[in-house]
Amino acid sequence: MLLFNYLSYDKGDSFMEKVMETIANVNGAINNVVWGIPMLVLIIGTGIYMTAGLKFFQLTRIKHWMNETFLAIFKKKHVTAHTGKDEASISQFQALSTALAATIGVGNIAGVAGAIITGGAGAVFWMWLSALFGMMTNYSENVLGIFYRRKNSKDEWSGGAMYYLQDGLKNKKIIGVFSKPLAVLFALFCVFASFGIGNMTQVHEIASSMQDTFRVPPLATGIIITVVAALVILGGIKAIGNVAEKVVPFMACAYIVGTVIILIMNITSIPAVLAAIFTNAFGLRPIAGATVGVMIRQAMTMGFKRGVFSNEAGLGSSVMVHSASNVKEPIIQGMWGIFEVFFDTIVVCTLTAFTVLCSGLIDLETGKLLTASTGASLVSEALSEGLGSLAGGFVTIAISLFAFTTVLGWSFYGTKSCEYLFGTKATIVYKVIFVVCITFGATMNFELAWAIADTLNALMAIPNLIGVLALSGTVFAITKNYLARKVTKTDTNLKPMLSFDPAIQAMQEKALEQEE
Repeated sequence: MLLFNYLSYDKGDSFMEKVMETIANVNGAINNVVWGIPMLVLIIGTGIYMTAGLKFFQLTRIKHWMNETFLAIFKKKHVTAHTGKDEASISQFQALSTALAATIGVGNIAGVAGAIITGGAGAVFWMWLSALFGMMTNYSENVLGIFYRRKNSKDEWSGGAMYYLQDGLKNKKIIGVFSKPLAVLFALFCVFASFGIGNMTQVHEIASSMQDTFRVPPLATGIIITVVAALVILGGIKAIGNVAEKVVPFMACAYIVGTVIILIMNITSIPAVLAAIFTNAFGLRPIAGATVGVMIRQAMTMGFKRGVFSNEAGLGSSVMVHSASNVKEPIIQGMWGIFEVFFDTIVVCTLTAFTVLCSGLIDLETGKLLTASTGASLVSEALSEGLGSLAGGFVTIAISLFAFTTVLGWSFYGTKSCEYLFGTKATIVYKVIFVVCITFGATMNFELAWAIADTLNALMAIPNLIGVLALSGTVFAITKNYLARKVTKTDTNLKPMLSFDPAIQAMQEKALEQEE
């Protein structure tokens, strides 16, 4: 509430200015720690450890996970088939679309451009590397999410980091005593983060873009988004999934087509862009007078940050929607997690980066920005070469769709976290408050809110990564079990590992037999 008071308070009030300055300073200090090098090392290190333990599954099993995810959309009807009216779950494709709805956002456009400006072209390489290892972090989160999920009082699947922290860690030596507190902390941080980076800050970006491009008053934008979002969010996960599976593919395809047009027009520049990415990443080409050490550190830090901020691997957020899938095998949803990171970072973020770097707006030799544009406006200017006057509107619509779907995705994350903390009856209160906050987001200044939301995201990651590392043996065992039954077929009679709960295990075994 203090933040709301600040946002509506007369800036001339010296007392409130001092209070807010203090909050900003404290948050800044915490943010520097939680999003500092140690956190990035922890996130990337977890990805490296899970990659090694799973024998580079994302590379060695690429044919398999592509067949079970992207290609399955076109080959297997049960992947996209809607669940019955009496079922509270969603399809695998709807789960992916909703997860992508939350991860593909403003950061994929403005964030990538900002990373290149600060860290140079080399940031793109480190972004790729973070995504490579992030694939296995996200895989592990989803495997654990499915394995430790349960049914709530509405017969809906409830899963997420809070559940595998609570149930997976409780029997562990030493760390077991912290299982419940870690689960509660994760859920609390997620609820608070959902109002910031998952709601008001996103809506603020939409309102600002609509005002700048189409002269639409922020309040009008806020009211429209509030009404539309309310109709979807109050309908629950099935309504969110239905919207996400239509909007996400459309917005992603439209953005891909727009950026690919630019790349085709500048195809002769691509070799130079690739050269700049790799040489700058390792300090082989000086940038704007920076020393080699400073240049590498800037490129690495910005690349890792952008990768993490974009695909959210390690935060434990998208696990909640993946756990709502009607999937039976934990490994199947784990592979959807691999594809999620791949598409978000390797595809969408890379297209943004190449569009900017091919535009001539950045000197590839020195890294110097040759225009006054930054962030989303830089991407818009880069696109204007191929789209002309339509570029501004195209980027604004892309940002609006990306940000709006992020709001939908995060509303579900906050709902499931609220359910864990206070029960299913409390979720309607959360949804109402969440929807009301949308209008505030369109009309208020949220610089401090952005910063606080960043901090909360990092605080979510800490307990989640503890859970992933502590339960890595479980992930390895479930993966080994699946591969032996389904891939290598060294033991086709092996009992599948589907749930920690015996009753759910039996139910899923029966459902799996019927599906096969």
